[in-house]
Amino acid sequence: MREQPVVLRTALGRHPIGGLLRSRGLTEPGIEFDFADVEPIHRAFAPMVRKQAYDVSELAIVTALQAIAFDHPIVILPVVVAARFQRRCLITLSSRPVQEPRELRGKRIGVRAYTQTTGFWIRSHLAEDYGLAADDVDWVTQDEAHVPEYADPPFVHRTLSGTLVDALRAGEIDAAILGNDLPSGDEFVPVIDHAAERDHDWALKHGYVPVNHLVSISARTLEREPDAVRAAWRLLSRAEEQASSTSTDTPRVTMAGLDRLSEPVAEIAAASFAQGLVPRLLTADEVFEPVRQLAG
Repeated sequence: MREQPVVLRTALGRHPIGGLLRSRGLTEPGIEFDFADVEPIHRAFAPMVRKQAYDVSELAIVTALQAIAFDHPIVILPVVVAARFQRRCLITLSSRPVQEPRELRGKRIGVRAYTQTTGFWIRSHLAEDYGLAADDVDWVTQDEAHVPEYADPPFVHRTLSGTLVDALRAGEIDAAILGNDLPSGDEFVPVIDHAAERDHDWALKHGYVPVNHLVSISARTLEREPDAVRAAWRLLSRAEEQASSTSTDTPRVTMAGLDRLSEPVAEIAAASFAQGLVPRLLTADEVFEPVRQLAG
């Protein structure tokens, strides 16, 4: 019988779930998390996909789907640690505004990477609300994908060298997508009117807040230490439940559970395929098959 706990090298952001686990406010027999210092957390994504640098790592949902589609040894746990309403993240200059989102047809939108999750959600909303397909817009980016096999579609141009804000000011792009780094002040305005109301209506219709990040496991770790992975899954699920119970967010911005996430993941996978982000259509059954076996 093992006496020492299994130590899992872990990369999680500083959100409520990560905070609970870092503080050891919740524990699970048989495992310990050894937290890597990764700021911002998206810097953990490429090492996790390409080298499985961690046993447990937060991962953007689009990156996770790409990793599975390109057969990287990554397993997805049904635990969402970060979600956010997205429509306000599409901005333009107040001095040169886009009057209506449909005006973006044929225009240039800047985003850190075409595969960035916030960009994915903005494209989904533009398609759903205004009939704008991904290839109706010229996408101007800075960074490559975390998944090395992925190649941007021809309507994506990785030509930005400065910041998105500077590109907007210089007129190099007509609109930009930013997340936690949204600028303050009145120099920039949202492209989508009544973004908060539209977001809440979307959540009521779909039953969840747009997913940003969930949790991934190295397949080698799962093969070597299945009991430790089960324990990690239990602990993460407990942390999600406690974080949600103390949150004032309405609707709930985190989720956990195979049944709870199957439909959202299926919707996200279909939209990812439509945007050219994955080479084939993934099903929720395929995404969660390894952990279904673990649960069984």
